[in-house]
Amino acid sequence: MQRRDYHALRCLSGVAPITKRSGKSKIVLLRQAAHVRLRNAVYYWARTAVHHDPRSRAKYAALRARGHGHGRALRSVGDRLITIGGAMLESGTLFNPNLPAKISYPRP
Repeated sequence: MQRRDYHALRCLSGVAPITKRSGKSKIVLLRQAAHVRLRNAVYYWARTAVHHDPRSRAKYAALRARGHGHGRALRSVGDRLITIGGAMLESGTLFNPNLPAKISYPRP
């Protein structure tokens, strides 16, 4: 069985941002070094989830209301979906949209 690495999957799919710090400045950028097909798959997965899943739609709307762009909001929704997918693989369960959101992975 292959090891499922949440942080590596975030980086490969392009949802993990890059933070550059120098002195007093801090810049958060889109990760350019990502697997193109995986990035596209997560983008379309998140876009479809925003249309069909109420929780994803609410997260997207909240991010847009805070001033995030369309792509940034979809990457956040995609990050949430990757988290859910990893939890489903670990527990061996199917997706149930009625379950409460109690999934947490350690953030770097």
